[in-house]
Formats: sequence, structure tokens, C-alpha cells
Amino acid sequence: MKREDLKGILYTLVFAIAAYVLGGYFPIVGGPVFGILIGMMFARRRRPKSVESGIRFTGKKILQYAIILLGFEMNLFHVAEVGAQSLYVMIFTLIAAFSAAFLMGKVLGLDRDMTALVGAGTAICGGSAIAAVAPVIGAKDRDVVISIATIFLFNVLAVFIFPAIGHSWGMTDAGFGMWAGTAINDTSSVVAAGYAYSHEAGAYATIVKLTRTLMIVPVCLFFALLVSRRAKETGAGFSLRRIFPMFVLYFVLACIVNTTGVLPAEVSHGLGALGKFAIVMAMSAIGLNTDLASLVKNGLRPLALGLVCWIAVAGTSIIVQRALGLL
Repeated sequence: MKREDLKGILYTLVFAIAAYVLGGYFPIVGGPVFGILIGMMFARRRRPKSVESGIRFTGKKILQYAIILLGFEMNLFHVAEVGAQSLYVMIFTLIAAFSAAFLMGKVLGLDRDMTALVGAGTAICGGSAIAAVAPVIGAKDRDVVISIATIFLFNVLAVFIFPAIGHSWGMTDAGFGMWAGTAINDTSSVVAAGYAYSHEAGAYATIVKLTRTLMIVPVCLFFALLVSRRAKETGAGFSLRRIFPMFVLYFVLACIVNTTGVLPAEVSHGLGALGKFAIVMAMSAIGLNTDLASLVKNGLRPLALGLVCWIAVAGTSIIVQRALGLL
């Protein structure tokens, strides 16, 4: 961080605090979405040029620091706890999400970055996955905003639709928890839908969701390799070492540190909470650099893409669970 970035970081902090508070009152919407919305409201307002570099720094670098901090709330033993059956469901939903994203993206004429972000957000964990993948592929701020807005819409719908479907189909608590944990994107929406169904379903859905979040690591590494390969083909001179997302490695290290129990629970929780606030800051910065008029004009195709991905993931989760005898 350069000294001149500080003004922009503090400028963004003002919007982030407001968004974070609103996110606490309306957890289904969440602080990151409020950050984008508030940022976009002030994007066209006049502001000192001295804050611009800090806003860009917040939207890119602090975004990566946030992902690392979130690792301090992850416990690697949770993967073993949910068992091999949940991992099977996650793998198939991951394949379904990206397959649907890239196929539908071609049909709709969307660029690769947009399809990758929507696919990652649908397959893994909504805004956090988009935040992790965006710097790896060098996505534009506008693509990040549209992707998060798309994922947010279907998160909200899922909170109301999933419990109703679960009850009408007579799903078990574990079955619904598995479905919610693998097919709903954002953690807050998974928790809301799960506990709306039952306490047991909510607890199980939360564990599945935390395990699913770890898919960020292989997905980011896959995109890093893909970007490196394309660069070599075009003669751009990139190397994997140059573009390797080090923050993903640090995220894994943070997970390992938390799993060992070296840090007190209060410290781990505090670091995780700081990471969540940093995500809000980063999203506020991205909102401040987003042209709302352009977003509204070009946002319908990504919504169609998000709908197809959402249906593909939800349907695949049900099919795989039935095949495994979990429903």
C-alpha cells in the first residue's frame, strides 16, 4: 500500500461502515450487496482525485486480504465430518454450474470473464467466490458487480422457495440441509433457508456450506492455469508463477492455522469477522467505480445466465442425492 492510497481507503471506509450496519439489520441482503448499492449511488458524485488510487486499491488488494482472513474461520476437519457423500454432490454441482455457465454464456454472447464469475458464484459461495476468482482472471469491476447482483437475486428467491419445495416434497432434515448447502450460494441465505426448514436442517446445511467454500481453492488454481495457458498461446509472455494467486495459498494456510487450534477461538472469529468487513469495503469500492446506467442497460443477459446456472445446480443436487439414496 502506498501513502497516497490512504485517503481513498478512508473514503471507502465511510460507505463500508454504513453498508455493514445495514447488512446486520438485513442479513439476507448482506453487507457486500449494500456496499455495492451505496457505492453505486455515489459513483457519479464529484469526489477528489486524490481518493481514486485508494478506491482502486480497496477494490483489488483489500479484496484479496479479505479472502485470506476468511480462512481463519474455516476448519479442515469439517470436510471429513460431512462425509464422502456430500463431496460427491458438491463435485457434480460444481461441474453442472460451470457447464451451464459456459454453454449458456456462448448462447447469450457473454464474455468469458462474466460466465466464469457467475459460474463460480453459483457453484461455490456467491460473492466470496466471485471476489476470489475476479483478481485471478483479471475481471473488470463492472463484471464483478453484475455477477454479484445476479447471484444476490437468486439467493433471495432461494430463501423463500427452497423451504416451501422441501416441505412439499417431504424432504428429511439432512436431505434438505444437503440441498440448501450445495444449491444456495451465499452463506447467509443458506443459513436462513436451512433454519427456516428446521434447526437440524440449518445446522447440517451450514456445515455443508463451509465445506463447499473450500472449493474456492481448486477453482482459483484452475483459472490461474487457464489464464497462463492462454497467455502462452497468444505470446503475451505471462507465466504461471507471475499470475499465481498467492492469496489462495495464504487462505489455505489460514485454514490450517485455524484447524490446529493454535489461535484462541475468539481470535479466529475476530479475524474472520474482519475478513467479512473487508469484503464489504471491497464491494463498496467496486460500487464507487461502477456506472449504474451501463449496469442496467447490459444486465439482462447475465440474469438469464444466472437463472440457468441456478436451476442446473439445484436440479443436479436433487438428482445426485436421489441416486445416492440421501432423499
